[in-house]
Amino acid sequence: MPTSNRNETQTPRSPSEEAAERALFAFEMVSLNGLFERPDRAIDWHHVDDEFHTFAVEQLDEIGMILFGRVTYELMVNYWPETDDEPAVTERLNSLPKIAVLTTLDDVDWNNTSIVSANVVDKISELKRQPGDDLAIFGSSKLTVSMLEAGLVDELRIMVNPIFLSYGHPLFEGLADDIELRLLDTRTFENGNVLHYYRPEYAGDERES
Repeated sequence: MPTSNRNETQTPRSPSEEAAERALFAFEMVSLNGLFERPDRAIDWHHVDDEFHTFAVEQLDEIGMILFGRVTYELMVNYWPETDDEPAVTERLNSLPKIAVLTTLDDVDWNNTSIVSANVVDKISELKRQPGDDLAIFGSSKLTVSMLEAGLVDELRIMVNPIFLSYGHPLFEGLADDIELRLLDTRTFENGNVLHYYRPEYAGDERES
């Protein structure tokens, strides 16, 4: 059975419950040796099953908007708008408002998607100040790095897949400075995935511990 150190009698925590503004979390799939994609961008190594898809629906129901960097956006838009797989996930991904951080495209084909091409930190800061459900970055390692460096990520959700990749791109490559993390929660899935919830501990952070 899946296990978690969360008190099962409590309502699952949203990061916005700890912040004055709506929160931004990043969800990442990573191999046990810290790689998030192969050089050809293939993600066929992700361990997904019915339990994962149930989790995905629950997570999508928490959020009001999804943010993507260019590479992740292109991967997602080439699959989810037309697929018949996992209709509950598909419906939510297609209907939720989305932001694509793009500098090389002037138009997007995915429903409810807007482009941000400049002043990205200012735009995301503005979105966090608006009312509504939380914001989420899916994948998009480079975008997540830039948001971490700006102090805008409130929570990291890192799902470690039980596989070593022989080659690929490290998660959060290019991060300029160390960022301490505080473990908030863990969840173990029957397929061997382990989901870690972390809060970045930024210098001068005034949030309650």
